[in-house]
Amino acid sequence: MFILDLTNPLTLILVIIATALVIFLGRKIKSSAITLIPLIFFLVLLVIHIVQVLTLDIEYAHLSSLLYKCIAIDFIFILITFFTYRWVDKLEAKKYDRKMDWLRK
Repeated sequence: MFILDLTNPLTLILVIIATALVIFLGRKIKSSAITLIPLIFFLVLLVIHIVQVLTLDIEYAHLSSLLYKCIAIDFIFILITFFTYRWVDKLEAKKYDRKMDWLRK
């Protein structure tokens, strides 16, 4: 069973660097669509990890703790990328002089 293990330090560092670079690019260009990419990636990764936990065979029961740690890391990344998306969206709204009220409706 293949698991994208985010608890591995090397993988975690590479994911952090890639996420930071995409967020920096979105901030530099002032485009919230670019910062939406890592958010969607981590949401899909969360769904994948949850499906893997739910369909875990008995012979792979030792992997359940690893999958739960990966789910926790996914939630942390989703939280971080959501707030950076909102931040870059605010920058984009100032750039194009439009209101940002999609959350207040």
